[in-house]
Amino acid sequence: MGTAGWSIAAAHRASFPAAGSQLERYAARLSIAEINSSFYKSHRRETYERWARSVPDHFRFSAKIPKAMTHERRLEDCDDLLDTFLGQVGGLGSKLSVLLVQLPPSLQFEPQTVEKFFAALHAKTDRRLVCEPRHPSWFAPEAKSLLSRFQVGRVAADPAPVPAAAMPGGWRELAYFRFHGAPHVYYSDYEAGRLLDISGRLAEARASAGEVWCIFDNTARGHALGNALSVDAAVRQITFSSRNALPSATLS
Repeated sequence: MGTAGWSIAAAHRASFPAAGSQLERYAARLSIAEINSSFYKSHRRETYERWARSVPDHFRFSAKIPKAMTHERRLEDCDDLLDTFLGQVGGLGSKLSVLLVQLPPSLQFEPQTVEKFFAALHAKTDRRLVCEPRHPSWFAPEAKSLLSRFQVGRVAADPAPVPAAAMPGGWRELAYFRFHGAPHVYYSDYEAGRLLDISGRLAEARASAGEVWCIFDNTARGHALGNALSVDAAVRQITFSSRNALPSATLS
């Protein structure tokens, strides 16, 4: 459970330690964070190394592939950009767990381009890969099969551009959810009832996936952190209740 970035809004400061950098304080309560800024600009390897030193051993990051590859070159001829980015983000060391490829809504599924891109990415890194496509063509069986073959998890997104986008697809060992805020993307808070529904969806995903990541991206007004803390507590309660439930044979 985590958020895009690690900003701690004033409304949630009491839930975190008072001392330390924002990342250090954030990592005292949550176990993952998505580095979204890498999509917009490059960071020096030393910056990533500093972030890695700021968090506990169990903490893990995901990092978003730069838009220069996804939105400008549209997955084509990206070898040089991949080498540069991976050389920088490699500063996270073992704390880099996932690389996120978010695609523009206009980018259609083109098998040869997609296969070449993910083959190159796999050849250059052993980090797990997830992809958030937004064009309807990415939700056809051919696309799902290719993502599975290259061990790329398809992100479950909210709001979902098509109904199938609401649940994870592709490679199912890693289920990766991104909640952007609805109805107003990046701005809307999720109400309590919706957060309970999200908690249930995550618990269901855990039954069929080796690992489940949940990232709240509704950061524009600081709602992401509160939503993440609420769902984290609810999922822990669901897990605790299921582990301590009496065997069905003893119920009468």
